[in-house]
Amino acid sequence: MDEERQKKNRVLLMYITKVSGHRQATVAIQRSLKELDPTIEAPMVNGFVYTYPILEKVVNRAYLSVIKRTPIVWDYMYDNPKIVKKTESIKNFLHKTSYEKVAKLFHRYNPDVVVCTQAFPCGMVAHYKRANHLKTIIVGVLTDFSPHSFWINEGVDYYVVPSVEAKERFITKGISPDAIKVYGIPMRLKFSSQLDRKPIAEKLGLDPDIPTIVIMGGGQGLGPIKATVKSLIKVKMDFQMIVLAGVNKKIIKSLRRYTKKSSKKILIYEFATNVDELMEVASVIITKPGGITTAECLAKGLPMVIIDPIPGQEMRNTDFLIKKGIGIRIDDTSDIGEEIELLLKSPERLALMSKAAYENAKPHAALDIAKLILEHTKNPVLMNNSLDLP
Repeated sequence: MDEERQKKNRVLLMYITKVSGHRQATVAIQRSLKELDPTIEAPMVNGFVYTYPILEKVVNRAYLSVIKRTPIVWDYMYDNPKIVKKTESIKNFLHKTSYEKVAKLFHRYNPDVVVCTQAFPCGMVAHYKRANHLKTIIVGVLTDFSPHSFWINEGVDYYVVPSVEAKERFITKGISPDAIKVYGIPMRLKFSSQLDRKPIAEKLGLDPDIPTIVIMGGGQGLGPIKATVKSLIKVKMDFQMIVLAGVNKKIIKSLRRYTKKSSKKILIYEFATNVDELMEVASVIITKPGGITTAECLAKGLPMVIIDPIPGQEMRNTDFLIKKGIGIRIDDTSDIGEEIELLLKSPERLALMSKAAYENAKPHAALDIAKLILEHTKNPVLMNNSLDLP
């Protein structure tokens, strides 16, 4: 059994937060690795929960509280050089005090490559690698369109970024261009397929001949979802809606009660396993611009209307989308109905937004990342570079 295990490629995948884009990206990478090398060992570990379970709960609660109540504070803190410098000693302390648990991980899995989809575990394992003079390859995979300074750690071999702009930003921070791969944000491979809209619409009970608007609030159900739906219901133009509200059960209950009075067709979900299909039938999406959601929208060529972006990462994602002509931002929810009506009455504009989305899409990011990883395992898998998975 030990001899068989020695022959297997081993990759350790690290993320933080159970309901998050970081975890979704990690799952996408894991599945692509399994597609290319079915024998590979590629366990996923929540790096924060594993090393500091109590601190993880405190930080998560504090983060959600800040972005809900005082988002301006988070905006000030995000990638602020002064904050980065002042917290350097705290970061180093956390890295050093995590050595014992990280050592257990390395002893248990003996990974050829460690892949991190969030900056904290990336810095933690990079610090451990340097302290123990290891040759383990470390890959940092960004899940937003603008890199921040907490990603920068000596000992990281590769950074996977979503755009040329992100690469250039990392270069200005001192990272070698050869260490930066512009592969995109990893997502489920099914988003790379173009589907037939009509049978999907009919399966969902939607009319394929009228516009469909998808409204997403992210996994936490954040953002003015209810206000958005209220504004859209008032529009006399004929369209239908699909609402994904995440874990926010209070909003779901309220929406179901409220939308019963509307003449418009409205589907409401907590979570959906067929988001690729929902995006396929959509004419436009109203959403918070999380990295994974944005990457999926680009892969589907879906025009984006951005509401209530979180200061920091989502605000920078918004800047990217507006600059590229993929999305527009609406700050006043009372204007959403009017803006959507204008968009739906402008098919040429929607077509240009869709074209821009496709031009910036990288639907095979997870597969490209998996190939990079497998190039650095003990038993590299022979791969056709043109390999395309469904």
